[in-house]
Amino acid sequence: MAEPDRRPIDYIAQTRETYAAQGYQPYRWALNEDPPSWAALGKPLSESRLGLVASGGIYRRGQVAFTHRDDVTHREIPTDVDTSEVRVTHFAFDPAAARRDPNVVFPIDTLRSLVAEGTVGELAPLALTFMGGIYSQRRLASELIPALVDRTLEMEVDAVLLVPV
Repeated sequence: MAEPDRRPIDYIAQTRETYAAQGYQPYRWALNEDPPSWAALGKPLSESRLGLVASGGIYRRGQVAFTHRDDVTHREIPTDVDTSEVRVTHFAFDPAAARRDPNVVFPIDTLRSLVAEGTVGELAPLALTFMGGIYSQRRLASELIPALVDRTLEMEVDAVLLVPV
C-alpha cells in the first residue's frame, strides 16, 4: 500500500485553477470588514440543541446531488440518518476519503456519540448541507446564507457547528 501524500496543498492556487477551468474570471476572496456576530452560549452545551451545517457537498441517497457551478441550494438530512445513506460530491476537493467515511466532512456519528455521553444535549432534527466553493459571493450572501439561518432558527438551536470544506 502506498504512503499517503502528506505534502501541503495550496488551496488558493487550486481554487483559482478550478474556477478558471470552469470559465470564471479570477476569483476574488471575500473581505469582511465587520467582526462576526458571535454570541456566548446561554446554557451548558450538555443542555443545548446543536445544529450541524456542513459545506462538503453532502446529500442523502435519493436526494438530488449538488451541481458544480454556483449551486446555492441546500439539503436537509435527518440527524438520525444511517451513515451508509450519506453521499458526497464536490468539485473543490478530492471527495474519495469522504465517500469512504462521510464523517470526515459530516461528523454525524461523532455528534451522536457526544449526545449519548451527555456532552451535547441534543441534535437538531435536521442537518443542513451545501456545496462549498460558491463563486458568487452575492448569491451566497443573498440566497444561501439567509435560507440556512432561517432553517436553523426554525429548529430552535442553541448553537451551530459549522463544518467548512
